[in-house]
Amino acid sequence: MGYSVCFSALNSCIKMRGITLVGIMILVLREVTCSSSLLDLDMFQNPPDDPCTNNTLAIKCVPTFENIAFGREVTASSTCGSPPTRHCLPRRNENELRNCFICDSRRQYPPNYLTDLNNQNNETCWISRPDVDYNSNVTLTLSFGKKFEITYVSLQFCSAIADSMAFYKSTDYGKSWIPFQYYSSDCKAIYKKDPKAIVSKANEQEALCSEDYSKLSTRLGTRVAFSTLKDRPSSYHFEDSPVLQDWLTATDIKIVFNKMLAPKNSQMDEDIEDERFYGVSDFAVGGRCKCNGHASKCIKNSENKLVCDCKHNTEGAECEKCKPFHLDRPWSRASTKDAHECVACNCNLHAKHCRFNMELYELSGYTSGGVCRKCRHQTEGRYCNHCKEGFYRDKRRDITHRKACKACDCHPVGALGKTCNATTGQCPCKDGVIGLTCDRCAPGYQQSKSPIAPCIKIPQKPGPGPRPDKPDRGACDNKCNNNKKLKLKKYCRRHFAVKAEVVAKQNVGEWVKFTVNILSIYKKSPDKNLNRRGETLLWVPKQDLRCKCPRIKLKEKYLIVGKLNPTVSRPGLVADRRSIVRAWRTKWQRRLRKYMKAEARGKCRRVGYDED
Repeated sequence: MGYSVCFSALNSCIKMRGITLVGIMILVLREVTCSSSLLDLDMFQNPPDDPCTNNTLAIKCVPTFENIAFGREVTASSTCGSPPTRHCLPRRNENELRNCFICDSRRQYPPNYLTDLNNQNNETCWISRPDVDYNSNVTLTLSFGKKFEITYVSLQFCSAIADSMAFYKSTDYGKSWIPFQYYSSDCKAIYKKDPKAIVSKANEQEALCSEDYSKLSTRLGTRVAFSTLKDRPSSYHFEDSPVLQDWLTATDIKIVFNKMLAPKNSQMDEDIEDERFYGVSDFAVGGRCKCNGHASKCIKNSENKLVCDCKHNTEGAECEKCKPFHLDRPWSRASTKDAHECVACNCNLHAKHCRFNMELYELSGYTSGGVCRKCRHQTEGRYCNHCKEGFYRDKRRDITHRKACKACDCHPVGALGKTCNATTGQCPCKDGVIGLTCDRCAPGYQQSKSPIAPCIKIPQKPGPGPRPDKPDRGACDNKCNNNKKLKLKKYCRRHFAVKAEVVAKQNVGEWVKFTVNILSIYKKSPDKNLNRRGETLLWVPKQDLRCKCPRIKLKEKYLIVGKLNPTVSRPGLVADRRSIVRAWRTKWQRRLRKYMKAEARGKCRRVGYDED
């Protein structure tokens, strides 16, 4: 791309304050080529009317590129005028007449002349005192009051150019200073720098030293322009280089004139002393307010401090963090590919606070990492999507409803506890008690005065036949497997093997319905609906319970090994006298694991589901 194309783009895109287009053209011609990312239109062009969104879609936006030094106060360590002093510009040859002037209260040259409007019709200069020797340091300090991204620093001299000078930046408001660039006629002697040094990706934040301006040292009106991106390898991929983004960031700029150009005549007479001063007509800094791609402008806040007008649900002086409750994914600098808008946490309208968890974010496939805090309305969980203990989900209302969770309200006498099923709301009832909240007696039971057994069976008169409350001895003579050991052969011939805790009990006709909590599954059932942990039903014939085959007590844990009964059309597991129901012992776990491995190796295929 030719320079004519570059300058055409600059002429149409750059709206500078306090610096002419000619000055910018000199800067670009001396410091960068059109292939550099400094001329990337994204770095220079002014933002559109609504730069942070495009049809409600968040996009990268940046403040206007401008001369950020314009109109700002510059602090100088030396300024002429008090007391009055005489200044003379250096002669180009011995026959030229000296051009001298007086700096006093009538004609001053203060530091504010450095950042005012600068053009050929209004050229004003800052002049230092001429009472310094050739190696005395004179500094100019410019503070922005906020972080900016600097793309160039430019000085135009109205005196002879300094022989050696250093540009520094600060990122902590002047507390510490980092070298930005060096200029000298002898880089090795003054700054211990090689003028031919090359910056690699390993040292992109290293200040270089240039001797390019040494030949122009006696010429008046010379402009020294430093491009912060020149010769930096990552400038072609600026968005993907945090190192280079940090290199451009500054809150203050300081210029240190370390050495004055010494005259050819070493005699220190009065005439030569009049030439010992620095004069600068323009101090320009090109850049934009640092907002990390999340703001199109900077504004004054309530404390009259300059801050970014943040969008994309970000906040901070540089939009460097997400707003509270917008922590579902980590903050990131915006790019042309992704604005990295901060996303609100999903708390189903039950929380106002959340936090970010990187581990959960990675496990979710980098989609969601928010964890809700201080869930309200009796909810809990990462998304406030579960009801607290003692409450259950009201299916009639949406999860976002403030009354989506209802209290269990279990009867204090009829229920075994205060906690109900989180899905159905069913409380665990005592023997002979029924109802959602365990508030009434089952058929065939009557209320008692005992809080332990609030419902008891209605006594029946004994008849000529067998008594229903006592087992028929003939019916109990059948084979019972409850006391037999569980071996691999018996394990293989059963359909399921689980560890369960008995929660509740209820009589249903000729069956007893137990509510059990499946804790572990050691053999999966052919019915996939039964291979789930959690609460389920266990059906046992009443006659088998009367014969104590099997024996089952509430609040106890059991190993249950049995078969599916196709003749029983009831949801859940079925256990009878041919099932193995044994009180759980920890030592059985090792044996069951061994049987599971044997089944996985195919040893159970030879046994099948035949009868014992």
